Amino acid sequence: MTSKVAVIADQDTVTGFMLGGIKEGYPVEDMQEASKTLEDLVSKDYSIIITTEKIGDELRDKINSLTSERALPMIIEIPDKSGSIERETDPLRELIKRVIGVEMVK
Repeated sequence: MTSKVAVIADQDTVTGFMLGGIKEGYPVEDMQEASKTLEDLVSKDYSIIITTEKIGDELRDKINSLTSERALPMIIEIPDKSGSIERETDPLRELIKRVIGVEMVK
């Protein structure tokens, strides 16, 4: 079984990941394109989808509905080139809690 990994983000972020060895990169210009790309990748059984915090915040409801009843794909949100976003809850912390059932302590 192979794990498929993809990146959905702005052009600079996608380029950085592709230079780092990720083969599947999908640069998006707007949230509508990001939403469609996310749906396509989930339907193609990707194991890990990396996206930016900005895209994650805009598509929060869609991400939650796509991942609420299944362990894969793991959708990991990272800061983009402008830096990290201040949030009340950390989606990565919530993902870890959901997948392994343990809350990480700061």
